[in-house]
Order: sequence, then C-alpha cells, then structure tokens
Amino acid sequence: MSNSIFHKLMFSFCLVLVMVLAACSSDDEASESASGENTVEFWHSMTDTAGDAVEQVIEEFEKEYPDIDIKATYVANQGEGQNEKLLTAIAGGNPPDVAYFDRFEVATWAAEGSLESLTDLAEEAGISKDDYYDFAWDELIYEGDLYGIPTTTDSRLLFYNRDHFEEVGLDPENPPTTIDELEEAAEKLTIKDGNRFERIGFIPWFAQGSFYSWGWSFGGDFYDPETGEVTADDPKNVEALEWITEFGKKYGVEDIAGFTDSQGSGAMDPFVSGQISMKIDGNFGVASLEKFAPDLNYGVTPIPTPTGDNFKTWSGGWSVVIPKGANNQDGAWEFLKFFGSEEGQKIFSEGSRDFSVIDSVNESLGYTDDPIFSEFINILPESNSRPVMTAGSLYWNALADAVESSTRENGTPKENLEEVTQRVTEALEE
Repeated sequence: MSNSIFHKLMFSFCLVLVMVLAACSSDDEASESASGENTVEFWHSMTDTAGDAVEQVIEEFEKEYPDIDIKATYVANQGEGQNEKLLTAIAGGNPPDVAYFDRFEVATWAAEGSLESLTDLAEEAGISKDDYYDFAWDELIYEGDLYGIPTTTDSRLLFYNRDHFEEVGLDPENPPTTIDELEEAAEKLTIKDGNRFERIGFIPWFAQGSFYSWGWSFGGDFYDPETGEVTADDPKNVEALEWITEFGKKYGVEDIAGFTDSQGSGAMDPFVSGQISMKIDGNFGVASLEKFAPDLNYGVTPIPTPTGDNFKTWSGGWSVVIPKGANNQDGAWEFLKFFGSEEGQKIFSEGSRDFSVIDSVNESLGYTDDPIFSEFINILPESNSRPVMTAGSLYWNALADAVESSTRENGTPKENLEEVTQRVTEALEE
C-alpha cells in the first residue's frame, strides 16, 4: 500500500471517528438535558472574587430551591462582545438556560431574536423598574419588552493625586469642579522636558475618559429614544469635542501618544506610578489601586463641567438573560429572580465588591460610608446609560474615531460628529 493511499485511509478513519464521538457527545448532552429538567445550565465569564461570589449566590439559591440544580460553566469572554459560542448554541437549538450578559449588548441580541422576553414573567412576579436604578433597567428594554435582570453596575469620576496637588500649591480638599479649574490644575501639575512628559496633569481621553463622559458633562446627549433620533452632533457634544481637541493641541497629541503608548494597566498604570496626576476612571479602578499602590494618597470627585454643577456620569454593568430556546425556562426564571433580588444582590456584591443595581443593597453593605465608594454611589441616581439601540457598538467606536480624528485635526469636531450621526442613523435604518 502506498503512503498516499494509507494516509487517505487514515484520514477517513479519523474523520469517521470524530463524527461518531461528536454524535455520542450530542446524544449524551441531549440525554442529560432531557433527564435533568430541574437543572439550569448557566454560562458566565466570572473569575477570581466575582467567580467566588457567584458560587455563593448559587449555593444559597440551591438551599432555597432544593429541587433546582444550577450547573455553572465558565465560558471565556462570555457577554463581552465575543459571544460566538453562545450564538452558535442558540442557532443549534441547544443554548444554556441562563447567560451572564453585558447589558450594553442586550438590545442588539433582542433585535436579532436571540433572547427570551421576560416582560410577562416580571409583571407576574411584581418586578419592575422601581426595584433598580433607572438606567440599569432601561438598558434591558428593547421595543417595550424586558430581556434581562440587572446584576451589577459602576460609575465614573475624576481621580486625583492629593500629594501632587499639595506639591504644586493646589488644595486637595477643593479639587476642580469646572472645566477651567481642571485646565488650570492640569497645567500646574504637568512637568514636560522637550517632547517628553516627566509627569502629565491630565489627559481627557485617558482610561475611562470616553466621549460619553464628556458629552454628558458638557450638557449634551446622544440619542432620543422617543423619536429614534441620533444626536452625536448635539451642540453641547460639539463644544465638548472642541475642548478636547484644543487640550490635545496645547500639550501635543503626538507627545501625549508617546506617553500613553509606554504605559499599561495594573502596576503599569501611570496613576499608580505617579506619572499622571488626574484621570477619569470607574469604581472598579479602586481595587487596582488597593493592590498596586495601597499607600497612594488620592481622592475622587465628580467629572468637572463647564459650570461647576449638574455633574454627570455614565454606568455600564451586567445582567442575567434567558437565551432563545432555553430548555428549562421555568428554572432559569427562578434563578434570575433570586440573582436580581435584594438577597442575591447582597451576596454577590459583598463577595465581588461590584456595586449592586439596588440602592438599598449598596447602603446596607456600607459602600455609602466609605469615603471613596460613597462618591461613586452618590452619583448613581443621576447616571446615564449608553443609548439602547441595535447599533450600540458601532456608536461607541464611531465616537472614539471622532475624538481620534479631531485631535489629529482630520476634520473639525462638528464635521466628525455629524459623520457619526450619519453613520449610526444609516446603520439603524438598515
């Protein structure tokens, strides 16, 4: 027998073997699904403290619902914009019963018919928007229907190095509240030698300084849910981008890029190393500071606005959803209700240190008494969520492109934001 014929026979044998094993595996899964009707398959991407916290939620749930078994499976990147495995499972008619899911993506998946509506179930159970922060609930509504139960949230503020403030004669007890004060502080804090920053006071677009943060802080808006109008080129948004562009010109966009390109996260975060004095970041950044710079003397304060009042922020977060075609929807709904209840939220938030979507839970866990966390909690009732639309990811990326183009003088801020409005509007009309 020639080598060529032998290899072809071996390839055919292996192919048949893989098909047989796949069929057996499928049969096993189908059997398990059919026999375990009180088993709830739960896919999530949580690790470390969040992974431990969700295990505590599951343990307590199973105590209270002994007839329901939660089979939790870690799936990398689940719900983080890389949901190919979940999408394949839904298309194949064998999805998990519950998935941990980024709220930002719920509208897109609901529009594609990939999630089960929870509207009737929530109404029967007496669960409503009144139970949660408004923005957290609103992110889960698509065309009037509910598609998830919120579980976590966050917010964004200005972090500032108190020692740096004292060093240059700024009062750390009175951090900047207006855009003018922010500019003055940034100038005093910056140390530049030629094109190289030894220390930079502030970079508007660094860390969590996304354009959503600045547009809302300048009084702008991005979407009218009543009319479906995209408003990226809102005059206040244009004003915000003009300020960002001028800031970039003042310090040199290429010089800033040279600085940020040499930085990183964790221990490499320039706020940790003292190379940047102020930054916009979320409450999730606190854990990193506690780990890598436990002695750093810093404070947090609302993101400055042109007028020094009417402070804004925006929040993201997670939810639990029932994928379309889930086998055990009754059991899944019981788990969703528990996870989103005050009891479930307290267990999870206490373990993970993520903020709850229920104000009373955050208060009961002492977050409102913590000098740092309380600032993030206090602003949550006034927080915004990113527009709930099927082109949410496109909108996010288009705004980032507008900032990049404007700061590099490729088009004016007004022109670039008008282009964003047009691109997103066209995408919504497709």
